Amino acid sequence: MTLGTRDRLVRTASRLMQHQGYENAPIKQIVREAEATLGSLYHFFPGGKQELAVAAVQFGNEEFAALLRDGLESETDPAEAVRAVAALLAKALHSSQWADGCPVTATALETLDRLPDIQEACARAFRDWQAIVAERLVAGGIAEADARQLAVTVINTLEGAEVTAQVTRDEAPLHTAGEHLARLIGTYAG
Repeated sequence: MTLGTRDRLVRTASRLMQHQGYENAPIKQIVREAEATLGSLYHFFPGGKQELAVAAVQFGNEEFAALLRDGLESETDPAEAVRAVAALLAKALHSSQWADGCPVTATALETLDRLPDIQEACARAFRDWQAIVAERLVAGGIAEADARQLAVTVINTLEGAEVTAQVTRDEAPLHTAGEHLARLIGTYAG
């Protein structure tokens, strides 16, 4: 499948921001690696780099949401489903040689309180992921209010474990997080 120019720009910006952060992903590099032109970038994103970054964060949101759904749907038991997500994240991170951590975290931290449109796109991503987890927990028999709170804990814990795994180049933080999250969820599902 051949991607159009807009999609190439968004995917390239997402990947570069994931690896290098927002500030260290210059427009010229994005355009060059996307095999596009500056004119096409401003055609699709008249607001320039910030508008492109919002679209890139939205793409990263969708990409991570798909991985999250895959893991959550792989097991019928909600505790085991969350453990599966942690294992899937560990495998993906290791397979990328520790380069492909969360597609949103680096950008979220770097743009905090400086670029509100990007910050809102990052916040929306975290809320979307929490909603996906909460929905799965409710489907697994956990009360809705508990599921919403557990979902926040799941996403926060997995995000922290993923960063730690990436920095230490070790899957163990994600596997440990998955184990403890599964135990916690088991107390609600049991």
